[in-house]
Amino acid sequence: MRRPLPEPWRIKVVEKVELLSREERERVLVEAGYSLFAVPSEAIYIDLLTDSGTSAMSDWQWAGMMQGDEAYAGARNYFHLKEAVEEVFGFPYFLPAHQGRAAESLFFSWLLRDPKDKIIPSNTHFDTARGNIEFHGGKCVDLVVDDIRDPSSTLPFKGNMDLAKLRRFFETTPLENVPVCMLTMTNNAGGGQPVSLANVKATSELCREFGIPLYIDACRFSENAWFIKQREEGQGHRSVAEIVRDVFSHAEGFTMSAKKDGLVNIGGLFCTRDGELIEHLKQRILLAEGSPTYSGLA
Repeated sequence: MRRPLPEPWRIKVVEKVELLSREERERVLVEAGYSLFAVPSEAIYIDLLTDSGTSAMSDWQWAGMMQGDEAYAGARNYFHLKEAVEEVFGFPYFLPAHQGRAAESLFFSWLLRDPKDKIIPSNTHFDTARGNIEFHGGKCVDLVVDDIRDPSSTLPFKGNMDLAKLRRFFETTPLENVPVCMLTMTNNAGGGQPVSLANVKATSELCREFGIPLYIDACRFSENAWFIKQREEGQGHRSVAEIVRDVFSHAEGFTMSAKKDGLVNIGGLFCTRDGELIEHLKQRILLAEGSPTYSGLA
């Protein structure tokens, strides 16, 4: 049996954490009203609340921050990011945002500018996407496979869209009320369960059949691609990068928090193939985020 190699990087920075006594931890929980969001980070020893913004950045990333272009418009970092987006995802149009939820707010505020009777299906909407949709007057529908609710199920892709449910939804819902279909990868609100490449393709084909654009909630895109490589038949020989490009080739666009699989401390993206849509959103992003090429964006 081949022994696994150690990770191919050196850890250069450490941050001290303190393990409080049981009595102290109980006191902190009581004072926080048993809300994990009210617990100060100094009291946390192992953080199981989030993986957002918790990764270590590389020496090149830190060096890049020091070399950042602070121009008010046309910052060179924007064009570096544009090249990376095209290389990794293959999308021609994108907008940076300070977080994934900001990208969602940008997208759904436009999509639901006339929210009457609008319904957006997904395998499972993540809470920030659900919050943005419902805040802007839309309705969320989750159409995930039933196995996700069965802890004993060994289905390798429990985050999949239930295609029969999605077809039934399209057939029984006025399509003018369905502005978009979302696919969350991995299915975070469902326990981080992955979505198969076959399911992505089938969901995309079904959406095209009914004339509904498919967008991806992509914050854990590379983790999902790794699951595809490890678990899906016929995918083991492919690189994660190849699988990522394949996955996104079946979507019209995506929203993404870069604080997870993007491995950065802050930032988000909105990407699309729709040139007309991106022009509308460029006007909206000025109100909350800044110019698309502004150095103040993450």
